[in-house]
Amino acid sequence: VNQILLLLLILTVCAILYNKVHQVPSALKNETVDLESPEEMEEEIPVVLCAAAGRMGAAVAAINSIYSSTEANVLFYIVGLKTTIPHIRKWIENSKLKEIKFKVVEFNPMVLKGKIRQDASRPELLQPLNFVRFYLPLLIQKHEKVIYLDDDVIVQGDIQELYNTKLAPGHAAAFSDDCDLPSTHEMVRSVGMQNTYMGFLDYRKQAIRDLGISPSTCSFNPGVIVANMTEWKHQRITKQLEKWMQRNVEENLYSSTLGGGVATSPMLIVFHGKYSSINPMWHIRHLGWSPDARYSEQFLQEAKLLHWNGRYKPWDYPSVHTDLWENWFIPDPSGKFKLTRPDS
Repeated sequence: VNQILLLLLILTVCAILYNKVHQVPSALKNETVDLESPEEMEEEIPVVLCAAAGRMGAAVAAINSIYSSTEANVLFYIVGLKTTIPHIRKWIENSKLKEIKFKVVEFNPMVLKGKIRQDASRPELLQPLNFVRFYLPLLIQKHEKVIYLDDDVIVQGDIQELYNTKLAPGHAAAFSDDCDLPSTHEMVRSVGMQNTYMGFLDYRKQAIRDLGISPSTCSFNPGVIVANMTEWKHQRITKQLEKWMQRNVEENLYSSTLGGGVATSPMLIVFHGKYSSINPMWHIRHLGWSPDARYSEQFLQEAKLLHWNGRYKPWDYPSVHTDLWENWFIPDPSGKFKLTRPDS
C-alpha cells in the first residue's frame, strides 16, 4: 500500500512540474494577445471635412496639407451630397491622395427642411454642407473624439497636436475665441469685422436679450472644432442647435448680414460658457475677409492652421496669401475644378 501511495505521490509531483514547465505565464499570454503592429496600436484620428460643389479643390488642398504634415493615423470623413460624391472620390483615387484612409459620407439635406431662413445677401452660406458640423454624431458613429474642419483651411502643423486638445469635463467641444490672438486684432479692425456676440445676434429681439448674454462677450469661430461625441449626444447638442434654427426661421434672430454666417450664431448660443479653448496658433483666421489686408510672412510661417474665412477664397481672385494655399492644391484630374487667377 505504501508503495502504491508513493507512486501516486511521484506521479502527482511530475504532473505539477510538467504543467509549470509547459504553461505560458499569464503576463506573457497578455503580451502575446496585445502584440500588434505599431499602426494597429496607434490611435485613429477622425477628421471631418465637406466636399461641396464648386469648392472641391478646397477640400483636396486641406486633406493634402493634413496628410503631408503628420505621421499620425488619420481617417478622413469626407462629407458630400449625392451629386458631388462621385467627383471627389475620383479626384482622390486618381491623385497622390489615393494613399489616404478615407470614408465618403452622404449628407441628406432633408434634415434641414424648415430649419433654414432664406437669406438673399449671401446665399452660399445657406448651402446644406455648412450645417454638417451640427450633425457630427449622426454621421460619425464609432469615435469618441472628432476634429471638424472647414474646407477653406490649410494645416501646417501636426494634426495630432490639435487632436490632443484637452476638453474640460462636461464640455462637448473646443473652439478658438475671436479675441484670443493679439496678432489678429489689427486685421480685425482694418476690415471692420465683429468679434463679439453683438456681431452675430440681433439684440433688438427679446428672445436674444432673454438669453442674458452680454453683447460684448467674445465670439468664437466654429470652422475648427475638436468635439467629444459622448458629451455631444448626452447634452443633445444637435437638438438644441435645431431648436435655434427653427426659432430663427420664425423670429429672424440672426442673419448673414450680421456676422457673415448663419451656422455660427446657433452655436454661439448653445455653447455659450460651455466650451474649451483651442491653441490660438491652431486657428489663424480672417484670411478671406479682405483682398488687401495681409499678415506678416513670419507670423504665417509659425501658424499651425490657416483659415480663409470670408468672401475672398484662395482658389478665386482676388485673395491674399494664395501661394500658401496653392502649395497644397492638387489639380482636378477631370478638369472640372479650375483656379481663378488674374491671367486666367
